Amino acid sequence: MRKSDSIITNIDWPLFVSFIILIIFGMATIYSVAFNEDHPAIFALSEKYGKQLLWLGISFFAGLLIFLIDADIYRKVAFPVYLVTLILLVIVLFMPPINGARAWLGVGSMGVQPAEFAKIATALLLSKYISELVVKLQTTKTVLLACLIFFIPSILVAMQPDAGTLVVFSSFLFVMYREGLTFDPIILGVLNSIPGIKFKSTWLGSHFIPVLFCFLFLCVLTLVLSNTSFHPWFFPNTTFKGPTGIIISLFIFSLLALLFIRQFSVKRDRSRILLVIALGFIITSGITLFVSTAFSSLAKHQRDRIELVLGLKEDPDGRDYNRNRAMAAVGSGGAFGKGYKEASVSSLKSNHVPESETDFIFCPYAEEWGFLGSILLVFIYIFMLMRIIYIAERQRLAFNRIYAYCVAMILFYHFAINIGMNIGFAPVIGIPLPFFSYGGSSILSFCIMIFILLKLDSQRKDML
Repeated sequence: MRKSDSIITNIDWPLFVSFIILIIFGMATIYSVAFNEDHPAIFALSEKYGKQLLWLGISFFAGLLIFLIDADIYRKVAFPVYLVTLILLVIVLFMPPINGARAWLGVGSMGVQPAEFAKIATALLLSKYISELVVKLQTTKTVLLACLIFFIPSILVAMQPDAGTLVVFSSFLFVMYREGLTFDPIILGVLNSIPGIKFKSTWLGSHFIPVLFCFLFLCVLTLVLSNTSFHPWFFPNTTFKGPTGIIISLFIFSLLALLFIRQFSVKRDRSRILLVIALGFIITSGITLFVSTAFSSLAKHQRDRIELVLGLKEDPDGRDYNRNRAMAAVGSGGAFGKGYKEASVSSLKSNHVPESETDFIFCPYAEEWGFLGSILLVFIYIFMLMRIIYIAERQRLAFNRIYAYCVAMILFYHFAINIGMNIGFAPVIGIPLPFFSYGGSSILSFCIMIFILLKLDSQRKDML
């Protein structure tokens, strides 16, 4: 294996520059929102901006070490690192709770959150495992083992509980789908266990992600229409509400579709189309009943959160306070913003927006720089994600490519959900904005994630 001429020459500068820009923007926003006139120096370790700067220093020191180590080491240590993070996730469950969650190891402000580093460890091990598989020869065992790699830490994170990180772990499903690791073997194993049935492949297993999106769409549609009243013309004095009304609507739609096909379709295609419509009606009706039953079985506060996000009820000063205040802060910035350090609604002094330096860090930024500044920030994130995907596709090793896609999906989840929380498009589940939000574990894990990717890419020509 020949050595690279220079790391500086081989580093992907567009990704590195966009990463540095986000770091600078984030640090400037934290300094602005947490500014203390008694300790104006940005290096003041008694203030949050001083602590964030200290963690940035630690992150870049870790990055220097990453660049000094041969890139092939990350594939070799993937399993030991994964085991260590699992052990830490177990240990943290026995720690005293902080803000209702057992998620921190350490004392005071120097505590670390193992769940943040579990994402890196999971990405490394999943990349190693899938890269060593022959995807065309996948079996039920191989698919289940791939799922277990991210399912085990997901369970431990759920026990803390940490809903935000738990959601992020589902991003690895998309990586599996990209690499051709489908759920076909599992579905086939179940179907072929039925006497008299023998399948070689299934459409569902190969199209799991699109089917998942359709399922989620039907779930949301069911909840949105759950309070809608339905008055069928054939029962003029009867009102159906909720899932009953939806199913009756589906039935009428299916009946009209059947009549239309019977009248106008080509004869040889009728049976297949009729079967598809019948199956579609049965499946959607089943999903509707399942979602309605599951929703009614949730605790009241859980139902309230879902209904608030979907706009089915309003509670601006109660359970919807955080999201409502966040949207007010973002909107107060207008088109051009109020100017740097001029945020009033989302400043820590006003305490109007809770966690405005962590989960709601986008609020002060949007308030200071307005709509145009917000669009610029979104553009930088999108550019970074597109660049990572470009880097992934030019890798010679499957391990590097898969890891790059893991990084892209993790960052996308954080970026999309966090900004969605701030503008009212996503539930408040406590998830940091990459390279922006205050927090040592968060900034350190994201920086390490990017530094490993840059190192792997810088040696892509050497790793054969």
